[in-house]
Amino acid sequence: MISKPIQRLTPTFSLLAIASLVLAACAPQVVTQVVEVTKEVPVVQTQVVNQTQVVEVEVEKGAFTTPHPILSDLRVRQALAYCTNRSELLQSVYPLLDEAARADLFMHTNIPRSHWAYAGDDKVTKFDFDPAKGGALLDEAGWTLAEGATFRTNAAGEELSLKLTTTAAAFRQTWAAVWEAQMANCGIRILRLHVPAPWWFGDTTGLSRRDFELGAYAWTGQADPGGQTLYACDQIPLPENAWVGQNYMGWCNEVADRAIKAANNTLIKEERIAEYTTFQQQFTQDLPSLPLFNRTDTYAINPQLVGFEPRPGQAFVSYNAHEWEIPGRDTIVFGYTQEPASMFTLVESGKTVGIASGMVQGFAWTSLDYDFAPSMLKQLPTLENGLAQNVDVEVKEGDKVLDATGKEVELTAGVKVKNAAGEIVEFTGQPITMKQLVTRFEFHENLTWSDGTPVSQADYELKWKIDCDKTSGATSFITCDRTAKLEFFDNGYVQTAIPGAQSPIYFTNLDNNGQPDIYPAHLVLSDGRKLADVPAAEWATLPEIAEKPLGAGPYMVKEWVKGEKMVLEANPYFYLGAPKTKTIVLSFITAENAEPQLIGGQVDILDDSTLAGVTETLNNAANEGQIRLIVDASATWEHIDFNLFLP
Repeated sequence: MISKPIQRLTPTFSLLAIASLVLAACAPQVVTQVVEVTKEVPVVQTQVVNQTQVVEVEVEKGAFTTPHPILSDLRVRQALAYCTNRSELLQSVYPLLDEAARADLFMHTNIPRSHWAYAGDDKVTKFDFDPAKGGALLDEAGWTLAEGATFRTNAAGEELSLKLTTTAAAFRQTWAAVWEAQMANCGIRILRLHVPAPWWFGDTTGLSRRDFELGAYAWTGQADPGGQTLYACDQIPLPENAWVGQNYMGWCNEVADRAIKAANNTLIKEERIAEYTTFQQQFTQDLPSLPLFNRTDTYAINPQLVGFEPRPGQAFVSYNAHEWEIPGRDTIVFGYTQEPASMFTLVESGKTVGIASGMVQGFAWTSLDYDFAPSMLKQLPTLENGLAQNVDVEVKEGDKVLDATGKEVELTAGVKVKNAAGEIVEFTGQPITMKQLVTRFEFHENLTWSDGTPVSQADYELKWKIDCDKTSGATSFITCDRTAKLEFFDNGYVQTAIPGAQSPIYFTNLDNNGQPDIYPAHLVLSDGRKLADVPAAEWATLPEIAEKPLGAGPYMVKEWVKGEKMVLEANPYFYLGAPKTKTIVLSFITAENAEPQLIGGQVDILDDSTLAGVTETLNNAANEGQIRLIVDASATWEHIDFNLFLP
């Protein structure tokens, strides 16, 4: 059971992030559907499966248009879900949680059950543990278990075998081994591949290239449900669209697509709830991904460490690194078991790089306890304080707008849009009045790069230029594509959205987890070029970007010894004053050595990317005062994606 030293363990979840083929039949008939992924990409082949039939639609083929021979069958996906015992998975990683606490962490959709946007248990398709039902579905799908056999085969004698790719983190090795055994009990062979996190989350490898059959990972919780880049049809990464998007499953359901876009394009909460409900109903019917459970965020730290305050809803704990302090010491050691491959967060995702980059770049805003607040921003620009306005504008033929389905389009006859009164109307050639958000982002005037150069207008201009360049390696351009105009000034910019774009989190900036909208335009590279003159396609390979970036946050990279450590030194020009600790060392350690090094004093911080949960060793050490434990309920959730199409 959970013991006293563990703090704030309350299974209440609010919001989630921070990453889809079949329109499953919800009635006896088969529903068929062909969807155009983007304007440039060929129409894809879809396969629709209900409980009794498979229907293939032959259309023009391109990359990733061949349905996966196993996972394209809805019955197989449903069987995988029914054969999954979530309680047993949770027990493997959180052995000190009782059964009731584990049940509170179960996930049925992509939204936690206590979240305001959760549709409700009675409105979604649930897959509670029922291996008999899973076996029956597999039988129906033609995967039978011969007498004396361990694994199922089809009529051709082919074994029911699937590859599960995930990271080598101890947490996932633990629960994945249990899941492998659960699938074996249903006659499904799982081949586990535990790969390095930089490859799995890299810009040109792993998930971003859809190089998997079953893919296990977690989305990191953020202070808004979001979801468009993860599930919309036009967010499927393909060679034809330069791998843009995070819909790694290749799932395209027109009803879900419209709903997820609508949920992210209204300022009215009740409308968002209704659209998220529709989306979750489609998601659980089609099951392109198997939600497993919410995680708890576990931190183990030096008991003398002060200022270290992880909070639910805040993706990266380094939001206040300048306040961390161990009295009498000038160095804090943060134990890392997953070394980043790059510090360029535009192309490198993951919690470990986000924590490190946050210390160097700082944060424009925070989302502690799921409540947005300004940091480097002077204040959040809202309609209430006048820094944002939702004005009425007249649109005419040829104007770029967001249509009623949430797509960026040029206004032509027949296009349906939402007018300023909130009504869906069809454009006939006569001007229509629509809403347009105009938002002013003002940053503190005294922001200064760690080389002593004040942040300037050119730095804001460069950030938008690079992040919106399609050759930069970015995985999403939604914010860029929905921006009609930018006007820059000394300490910020005014963003004018295209008419009809009504993002509910309009008061945040680019899709960058709260980091500031600046790149150091003045920086001179080792080859003599100014950073502002370097094409976006080269940025990911620049040492000055990937290894030793210049930032305006509390720390700067002094040294990076690959495989050993990254040394961060206090930025003497930090706008809030000198950090309380001179040096923070990110020490790259093994999972096996993590707890001994913390208890032995070689490491001061272990975070949830290292710790699978509270172990007996940690619990005993906390009871003896050797360490301090912090456990937060998390909006981060584990899931298994199904790659529905083959290359």
